[in-house]
Amino acid sequence: MTESEEVVVNGTVDRQGRLIAADPRLLALHLGAGGEEGGILAIPQIASLARLARTLGVLVSRGVVAADGSRDLDLWVRARPDGERVELAIAGWEELPAPAHDPIFLQNRARDFAKLESDGNWACDDQLRLTDVEPELISLSGVDALDALGQPLTRFFRLTEDEQGDLPLLVAVAGRHEFFMQLAELRSLPNARLWLHGEARLAEDGSFAGFSGGYRLIERSLAPSRTDIVPRSPVDDGFSQRLETALRTPLARIIDNAEAISGQGEGPLRHDYVDYAGDISAAGRHLLGLVDDLVDLQAVEQPGFRIETEIIDLADIARRAAGLLGVRAADRGVRIDLPPRDEVLEAHGEFRRVLQILVNLIGNAVRYSPKDSSVWLRTEQEGDLAAIIVADQGKGIALDDQARIFDKFERVDPSEPGGSGLGLFISRKLARAMGGDITLDSAPGQGARFVLTLPMAKLPDA
Repeated sequence: MTESEEVVVNGTVDRQGRLIAADPRLLALHLGAGGEEGGILAIPQIASLARLARTLGVLVSRGVVAADGSRDLDLWVRARPDGERVELAIAGWEELPAPAHDPIFLQNRARDFAKLESDGNWACDDQLRLTDVEPELISLSGVDALDALGQPLTRFFRLTEDEQGDLPLLVAVAGRHEFFMQLAELRSLPNARLWLHGEARLAEDGSFAGFSGGYRLIERSLAPSRTDIVPRSPVDDGFSQRLETALRTPLARIIDNAEAISGQGEGPLRHDYVDYAGDISAAGRHLLGLVDDLVDLQAVEQPGFRIETEIIDLADIARRAAGLLGVRAADRGVRIDLPPRDEVLEAHGEFRRVLQILVNLIGNAVRYSPKDSSVWLRTEQEGDLAAIIVADQGKGIALDDQARIFDKFERVDPSEPGGSGLGLFISRKLARAMGGDITLDSAPGQGARFVLTLPMAKLPDA
């Protein structure tokens, strides 16, 4: 699509961002997105261009993808400032095919879940000798982490076959899987089970060079505490380990037993008993999430808190975070509108921390969005900052509450069911530790627009 195509739709946005004039097609798209006649333009992609044109005082022309019910529309939008107003001219209106949930998509989703839930990392070379491992994990075998390096992976872990009788790690070595998950046991503690997950690493000549990945302990009674958001500093007072003993271990057992009952593994049960067990499991997971939040809280408030950053693709992580929440959004009748698959926005950050932040922001947007509405994820460049925008069509947040909800244990409406009130506090701490921030733009009845910014990745000088 090019700028020279015939204009099919026109509209006008005033200084406050209200759509004060629109051809029927644009008006219908605006109303379908939850807007009102004469109200704030409810199509984030077009509203963003109008705002940019008004701020810069120049014509802005760009292709965008906008949601129209259950379909996506490919549009070319020209936004031209005219005094206090912005004149819109839109061409295209071509429907895009729905993305297919192909095997690669499903594999990437499994990979993202594994990374998000990891308790730590490990790596090995092409001979399956450990080159990196978390000290807390290897210490369960009575070995110092430095002494474990260079030792065979199988010295410490007993690998378990899958349902087909294969060892997924060895199947990955043979090149049949890019990503694998392998059930294993610690040889020194046979009851300590864990999932190893990883990806094959390739040398410059394309040959197999080993694996890098993570692990998640299943048997929590013998597990070390969950790895903190940053490596433990000398001022760590063992808070997470005390929580492990006092709360996480008994909660994990309650959840395991409740899920075993609801699964009716020992035979059929009355439906009400199955429902009770499901309620117990859900309540246990809610409390376990609170424990994890408290561990994160203790970590981010330490004086020496820091995060090592690298170059990451914000658009890619946004798509991955949305994939993790796809089932929850579908259950609530909420559509997540993603950045285009070929869109790239590089920034300085840390993959897992940014994924954690976006899962929190998108999860909140889905939770507070009405049925049959949309949550939009969009990327922007703001000077030397890269930005991911998470916009919803919920009830919005009053100005007096917008600063408060970033405080500890604060929520917009404490009477509503939801999280611990720590998610936004922790997320902003994480963003600022990476040189960025999280900001909010909202008003009652107009949804909420959270913006995560991180330092833009600088291209090397030519």
